[in-house]
Amino acid sequence: MRNSEQPAGQDSGGQKFHCVTFILGEDLFGIQINFIREIIEFDGITEVPMMPSFVRGIINLRGAVVPVIDFLSVRFGRGQTALKASTCVAILSLPGLEGGYADIGILLDSVCEVLEIPQSEIDPSPSFGSNIRSDFIQGIATINQRFAILLNVRQALSVSELSEMAEAVTQQFLSDDIEAL
Repeated sequence: MRNSEQPAGQDSGGQKFHCVTFILGEDLFGIQINFIREIIEFDGITEVPMMPSFVRGIINLRGAVVPVIDFLSVRFGRGQTALKASTCVAILSLPGLEGGYADIGILLDSVCEVLEIPQSEIDPSPSFGSNIRSDFIQGIATINQRFAILLNVRQALSVSELSEMAEAVTQQFLSDDIEAL
């Protein structure tokens, strides 16, 4: 990979991909560490009426309201993440709609470890056989004899795309209500 194409999360020499690995469903994923603000234990969530199903609710993070999305549901269409003792919330800081950053929480089944993966051990995103859009995948690595999908967070959790999805769901909800009248 050329330096001009070097993804965030690599060291300045372009030799390592710094990430946090986690489990969602039965799959292992990695997110570039520079997008992760913090990871907290799941301690309940406040549901918000009339939100799209992929928005599980909001949490209070030291006085800030943070939406929590169900990444498994919104990006993989696998239904909602089951809440269990190992469930946690990764707070990600993502480029926002108006040039700033937006904090978004995503539900994770469990967090595995922080890794530095040599770039030479990362294979390109496959163009077939995945129920994940290829632009969401930065690469595939083998970790402890298991494939890990390294996510392209800027694509997979684009604030503008999530906003458009929420707007579409809201419009559908409103049109269903009008038809019911």
